Amino acid sequence: MKRVDIKEACVPKCVLSKIRMLLECNRLGELLVFKGLLTPRELRHALAHQKLNNAQLGRVLVKQKLLTRRALYKTLVQQWGLRCLAAILSLTISFSGITIKSARAGTIPDVPARVSLAPKANAAFAPIRNYPALFGWDEKPSGNLSPFTKWTNMFSRFDAALNRPQNEKVVREWQENLKSMQGLPLTAMAQRVNTLVNSYDYILDKSNWGRSDYWETPVEFFARGSGDCEDFAIAKYASLRALGVPEERLRVAIVHDKVKDIPHAILIVYTDGDALVLDNQNKQARSISEVTRYRPIFSINRTAWWLHTAPGTTVVASR
Repeated sequence: MKRVDIKEACVPKCVLSKIRMLLECNRLGELLVFKGLLTPRELRHALAHQKLNNAQLGRVLVKQKLLTRRALYKTLVQQWGLRCLAAILSLTISFSGITIKSARAGTIPDVPARVSLAPKANAAFAPIRNYPALFGWDEKPSGNLSPFTKWTNMFSRFDAALNRPQNEKVVREWQENLKSMQGLPLTAMAQRVNTLVNSYDYILDKSNWGRSDYWETPVEFFARGSGDCEDFAIAKYASLRALGVPEERLRVAIVHDKVKDIPHAILIVYTDGDALVLDNQNKQARSISEVTRYRPIFSINRTAWWLHTAPGTTVVASR
């Protein structure tokens, strides 16, 4: 069994310093310059071209032949990896018994319950005894959600959105679309929700919000009629919760798409003895055993998050 010692792997100051600097490079251009893939002058030229043509920076860089598509995708994947590394370090601290400030289930409002069409439907679901491994990988749980600010902030904004009168029509229409799914078997319900949400438009955050990474609330998703991969997954999560599916049967999973070599988000729905993948890249909700293109990084719901590691790898914290 492979044993990864976090302390031994991460203690060197030069390594921590580099990780810290990389994590501070929140913008694509900054990270590319830091890695030596662009010069500051090339970045300024690309940003000027981006502003003039209202285009995405990545596309400008590739079109101007300042960067290859493969190098662009690798840099985007690295950003996700660094964020996951920060989460892993937080997980390690919590497992080693050090007290840290946590965002836990009790501090995250159960906002989908306010939209719920079937608040008592949870009783129809038996507790899950065994969770199928996500894509064959091991997992380690933690109740510390503090590293995942985009997730926790989404719930706060979702809660606030439901209090605004201008959103009442959007919420009513959403509920009307869900009514015909009430009482269906979970697999059929998941398929119907997947079809409903996938009927909306896929638009990158940069074009939709002017930001590189923004996690929409379901109200924002249905009001705009568009979002990117994590917004689709969140809208499906909230829709199934509104239909009475218990929290323990749902997780938003951040994965690495091995085909496109980019990060991606999907929703995992745990049925009795199986797990379904709800994906904006696929019209059908599929059994996880049929999906081979993804490598899980982490998964999350309102109660916890799970770090996914290769089988046989043990993450430990040295004292």
